[in-house]
Amino acid sequence: MLDRIFGQLTRAIELLLALAFIAAVLLNFINVVGRYGFGWTLIWGDEVQIYVMVWMAFLGAVVVSWRHMHLRMDILFKYFPRPVQFVVQLLELAALVLLCGLMLFESGRYAQQMFVLERASDVAQIPMWIPNSGVAVGFGLIALIGLLRLVRLLRSRELQQPAEAPGERV
Repeated sequence: MLDRIFGQLTRAIELLLALAFIAAVLLNFINVVGRYGFGWTLIWGDEVQIYVMVWMAFLGAVVVSWRHMHLRMDILFKYFPRPVQFVVQLLELAALVLLCGLMLFESGRYAQQMFVLERASDVAQIPMWIPNSGVAVGFGLIALIGLLRLVRLLRSRELQQPAEAPGERV
């Protein structure tokens, strides 16, 4: 059931990322045409694009993590005996949960400070807790994925194999 929920969540995130990318490109296009064609620009456009890209980066990392499509140095790992592979995978997942949990805590605390201070961006006046919370959301979801996989690994005592990504044959 959790696989289906995360699968649907990552599909929704992909759609959101596509729409955000289209919006950022359109905003950039409007600014280029306005600047070079008519001598005006949306002064808040660059700021908004940066904040959209922050969210895109951290939500995109969630999708990549769920699908096991992240870069991984596993040349030697494949040659280890199964028990060693199990321990390495256990340590990888524990480190992932620990580090992403720490990043969730720190970035969440920072976003909360921005909220309390009512800090807004210089030009667009966007509340700064919004772009900063993208970091916390991304790391929080990756930590949750890692925790789910860690629990599965400990329960099954078998190596976790990457799921097949949509449109990809392994």
